[in-house]
Amino acid sequence: MLSARWPSADPAVPSGLDAPAKKDLAMRLVSSAENSSLDWQAQYGYIEDIGDGRGYTAGIIGFCSGTSDMLALVELYTDRVPDNPLAPYLPALRAVDGTGSHEGLDPGFPAAWRTAARTSAFRGAQRDERDRGYFDPAVARAKKDGLGALGQFIYYDAMVMHGPGSDARSFGGIRDRARAQADTPADGGDQTAYLDAFLDARVRAMRQEVAHRDVSRVETAQRLFLAAGNLDLDTPLKWRVYGDSYEID
Repeated sequence: MLSARWPSADPAVPSGLDAPAKKDLAMRLVSSAENSSLDWQAQYGYIEDIGDGRGYTAGIIGFCSGTSDMLALVELYTDRVPDNPLAPYLPALRAVDGTGSHEGLDPGFPAAWRTAARTSAFRGAQRDERDRGYFDPAVARAKKDGLGALGQFIYYDAMVMHGPGSDARSFGGIRDRARAQADTPADGGDQTAYLDAFLDARVRAMRQEVAHRDVSRVETAQRLFLAAGNLDLDTPLKWRVYGDSYEID
């Protein structure tokens, strides 16, 4: 997933998803879909190849060896802690970027990841790279579009899964398709109508990839919150993802 910078948020807009409690809620919602668990802080050491052509998927938001964000994370970690278990794999991560290959990573990389994940430095690097590459740009763009906490979360979850690029199956392309169907609140449109259009565009993008064709994280989670008029993403929340039920009081 490639990084991108969006305009900074207007400080006059209420904080929404970047309030600490809402941010933790967002992470729990994402973890229900990415890890089948609400305990997102248990995912620092998670690593596996889920067969989506992106190589290894790992950590608290699913950094991928094939989509640049894992490489960016390990580079950040190595800048901070040069002598770390993942540093020897940087040449291999650079070589496999953009592919699903494990060449140069097997057999030791997963164990090295889990070892690094036991350190506060690597956990902090994961949080910082999550914010830089995904959370902060998603929330900033959503605020510019006039969206409340639910819309900010919808943008964030889309950016985590699809990456913040501009092609049709990335966040930018999904947003462009939604804006062709409905105006954002910042452009004078209705927030619910626009978010419905955005979710429609996202479902369309998901169904173009075999690994993402289960769209329950949209249809039986985010769409339910929207249909209930919960634009501030207030608790309690009940939803289903991949057939599993979740609840946050």
